[in-house]
Amino acid sequence: MPPAPSHPLLRAERIERRDPVAGAVLLHPVTLDLHAGEHLVMSGPSGAGKSVLMRSLALLDPLSGGVMSFQGRPVPACDVPLFRSRVAYLRQRPALLGGTVEDNLRLPFELKINAGRMYLRERALQLLEAAGKPAGFLAKEGRDLSGGEAQVMGLVRALQFDPDVLLLDEPTAALDPDSTAQVESLVLGWARERRAEVATVWISHDPAQGVRVGTRHCRMVAGRLSFTDATDADNAGAPREAA
Repeated sequence: MPPAPSHPLLRAERIERRDPVAGAVLLHPVTLDLHAGEHLVMSGPSGAGKSVLMRSLALLDPLSGGVMSFQGRPVPACDVPLFRSRVAYLRQRPALLGGTVEDNLRLPFELKINAGRMYLRERALQLLEAAGKPAGFLAKEGRDLSGGEAQVMGLVRALQFDPDVLLLDEPTAALDPDSTAQVESLVLGWARERRAEVATVWISHDPAQGVRVGTRHCRMVAGRLSFTDATDADNAGAPREAA
């Protein structure tokens, strides 16, 4: 049965993280609803906990408290691998494997979690075209890619599985303006193609980028999240500060 439209696509309910050794608080309790069609932009100083929150939203690191829900249902431990296939996290520097770009795009289909799914070259070419890359890009060696090209490859590798939520950890921080435009065009074009059925979260230090891509904005400081849009005060009845 599909979730009711009122359910957020992704909900973090008082999730928190502590250092497993020292016990220091890395992320104070955060409640956050992310609805389909939204593009949330997160800013804040270096070391504030932005990446910690993103990895927590993707359930890549064990939570110290709180509950993650997807499409209106809590995510049990047994469903975490499937959850990660629907909520994709892309770090600032995607992992590059040996071989060509196409080799890098094919490899995830060999994983057990993707059994029954096939690499579709036409789909990869469609996504590359949205980023302004020619078909010949598939034949480039991974080791020869620039920072911007590697980011496009990483995005295509994630987007070819059509996740429901895309978590982007400073995807354009080290890129030139042209590469930044390609990344933004690829992500927003994919979201339009999915007809507002998906959502994204961006970590960005560029206010202009926040205006271009964001529909909501928040800020992380010292492990605490606060919303910077007045409309966010109504998010699930939460107060203006989410921690």
